[in-house]
Amino acid sequence: MKNLKRILNIKLPQKQSAFLWGARKTGKTTYLKERFPKSIVYDFLKTDLFFEISKNPSLLRERLLAQDETALKEPIILDEAQKVPQVLDEVHWLIENKGLRFVLCGSSARKLKKGHANLLGGRAWRYELFPLVSAEIGKIDLLRALNQGLIASHYLEEEQSSKKSLEAYLQDYLREEVFAEGLTRNIPAFSRFFDAFGYSHGELTNYTNIARECGVDSKTVKEYYQILVDTLLAVRVEPFKKRQSRQVISKASKYYLFDVGVAGYLTKRHLTECRGSEFGKAFEHFILMEIVAYKSYSSKGFTINFWRTKLGVEVDFVLAQGEVAIEVKGSNQIERRNMNGVEVFAQAFNPKRSIIVCNEKEKRLCGKIEILPWRIFLEQLWAGKIL
Repeated sequence: MKNLKRILNIKLPQKQSAFLWGARKTGKTTYLKERFPKSIVYDFLKTDLFFEISKNPSLLRERLLAQDETALKEPIILDEAQKVPQVLDEVHWLIENKGLRFVLCGSSARKLKKGHANLLGGRAWRYELFPLVSAEIGKIDLLRALNQGLIASHYLEEEQSSKKSLEAYLQDYLREEVFAEGLTRNIPAFSRFFDAFGYSHGELTNYTNIARECGVDSKTVKEYYQILVDTLLAVRVEPFKKRQSRQVISKASKYYLFDVGVAGYLTKRHLTECRGSEFGKAFEHFILMEIVAYKSYSSKGFTINFWRTKLGVEVDFVLAQGEVAIEVKGSNQIERRNMNGVEVFAQAFNPKRSIIVCNEKEKRLCGKIEILPWRIFLEQLWAGKIL
């Protein structure tokens, strides 16, 4: 399999530990093995180790204290740490009293938080690993990315194998991450919710309508969405609220799955060409996830919102409290009517940059609105030139 260098760079000074979170199959274990090849690793996916440490968490401390000092100079890696929340008290003690460093790796902190586990009181930095991004791949195949997604193994597979992998991924993820971890008790209702999520993906979320389809109340549906966010399966985008107006939507959120290929499988979408409404939705999702990953990897911490009026005038993504307005269009020819949302937003908020990301071949300037081919936009994004 092609060796891809990840952008994430975990640098830990002496006595500093870290959490590394990321959805399953994003490559956390592989990344840590390459980044810290001399580290001691405890993988709690191994059943025997899981049961041993679950029954007696102090075994971790006793085994580490028996190690040679040179072996403890590198961070100790605890893979799938959320499976054994009680071990974090031992980790805390070893950090405080022995000056050891840890990288705790997993796919969700939800179980730790729900169980009131020791989250090390701010002693561990937080990192997140995403599916592949354009800057890691180089010359990315857009249709391949939209259909197969950017989980490395899925993107690099043949198309037919990728379909089977996506199917298995959704089924296994639901069973292992949500049901097996006991994050919800009503398995049939959550399964119905997950199917309903496919129809509302990337759209304004109406909790009441989805609750009706699932046979639960809207409060439960909100909790289900929170499970998706906490388990890193989904990203929530809130409306832009810098200036209150009755004409602007300010309460309904949008949710996007963490991977465009997983979303495509859930929504039964298969694209054969770079045009049409379905391509446009997938294209918008792809651009969002590049922005989300850049936000995390760059540590810039800017906000990502959307803006929409009740008349349907909208801007897909508003960054950094209104500094940058981005509209994503799947078209290969942007016309004046495609600029309406960005123009209205610019008149109201005067952003530093107003950008339409599209499928045109060359960049151009229409007044103050930048028309950027998506490859150029992504090059600028990862070069730190958008923000």
